[in-house]
Amino acid sequence: MPSATEPAQPAISPKAMLRSGLCIGCGGCVAQAGRGDVHMAWNAYGQLQPTGARDWLETPSPTLARTCPFSPFARDEDDLAAGNFPAAPNRDWHIGRYEAAYVGHAAENAFRAQGSSGGMVSWVATELLRRGLVDGVAHVAPADDGAFFRYVVSRSPEQIHAGAKSRYYPIELSGVIETIRTVPGRYAVVGIPCFIKAVHLQCAQDPVLAERIAFTLGLFCGHMKSARFVESFAWQMDQQIDAVEKVDYRLKNADRPANWYTAQLTDRSGEKRVKDWWHLADGDWGAGFFQSPACNFCDDVVAETADIAFGDAWVEPYASDGRGTNVVIVRSPQLKAILDEGMAQGRLALDQVDHEFIRQTQAAGFRQRREGLAFRLTWPRLGIRPKKRVAPGAEGLSLRRKLIYFMRYQISAWSHRMFWLARRLDRPGLYLGWARLALSTYHGLAYSRGRIGQAMDRMGLKGREG
Repeated sequence: MPSATEPAQPAISPKAMLRSGLCIGCGGCVAQAGRGDVHMAWNAYGQLQPTGARDWLETPSPTLARTCPFSPFARDEDDLAAGNFPAAPNRDWHIGRYEAAYVGHAAENAFRAQGSSGGMVSWVATELLRRGLVDGVAHVAPADDGAFFRYVVSRSPEQIHAGAKSRYYPIELSGVIETIRTVPGRYAVVGIPCFIKAVHLQCAQDPVLAERIAFTLGLFCGHMKSARFVESFAWQMDQQIDAVEKVDYRLKNADRPANWYTAQLTDRSGEKRVKDWWHLADGDWGAGFFQSPACNFCDDVVAETADIAFGDAWVEPYASDGRGTNVVIVRSPQLKAILDEGMAQGRLALDQVDHEFIRQTQAAGFRQRREGLAFRLTWPRLGIRPKKRVAPGAEGLSLRRKLIYFMRYQISAWSHRMFWLARRLDRPGLYLGWARLALSTYHGLAYSRGRIGQAMDRMGLKGREG
């Protein structure tokens, strides 16, 4: 029993998180469970989630409450960043604490050509290995174990290069966390914001991880997709998903703008099929197709707890440069010194920018994660209520903006259900027809396109982009 001066620690169960739609599938709970009967598994919607014996799945745990990145009882991003970067000279509500911010690309070797963007993630990861600052880098790479991608630990530049490019596919951390625990050394971990937060929360509970994880490299994030996203690609390219061996979500072409995404599927015979995202029924990222439910309750776009974070420069003239351009936020003084040296040597082509420039490159994401989140937090919900840095409220939101956020929420929820039904009935057209209708409705609300957009405009409900 806790004493009168020591309040009881809050506790939650994995099942409660799943029922509340707040599980992102990071595998942190499985990593800290240390039980052979607990593992990550695919659900009917192509999402990863923890599963195991009933006594573990249903029993409330204070440790889970402190280590799950979406737990309302875990430390938030501001608290973690204050502890990790107490001397950071800059602070902004959108991008957190930081030493400096840049726009540009890696100028040496083929880092830029081999990456989705400016090659900066692979450059920094490789440089940490080259300098002997880490023995391994945990990152996502192509897999051949039934899933298209998984976390691996790379110990050479060649292995890091093999894992370059963007992966819009569910992955989880439990395997690499166990590797870090059992194999001595110093490690860097690459991940999206909630995964990096999960790593820091795990480190706070596990001194072995705290000692061995030396650097965290964050990736800006719009949202997590389910595995059905690539399966939908296959449907729309007249390909059987079982025949697909490789997926490239962003086929690079220096002659086209960087934001003109092209998907490529390679089958087991080596045949390649490509299609531009704008020709896909669910190819508008901002509409939210196949989005994880937990992403509706995330307020971190730029990996605020990471030592360094990377995104795409979605402003001109960079967005039109098909070679790819990164924006970089560095929070670790040690990593800033490495970037400074790289620039002085001509190995990096970076220009310093301010937080306002970073915010503009991710403007739609910040609207969704701050303005939209505040609106979503006003909605009634059952189960665990998320505790976010954004206060619930809809003050200043027009009716049309509310409809955009509501439509995006419905698309993210119903895309899972409609794809499940079409898959179950073996009728791809059922999902694709619904997706095209949903997308045209969303485009009418968000961009004034089609009859819906014209009707909104006639009513005086002027739209604003995503």
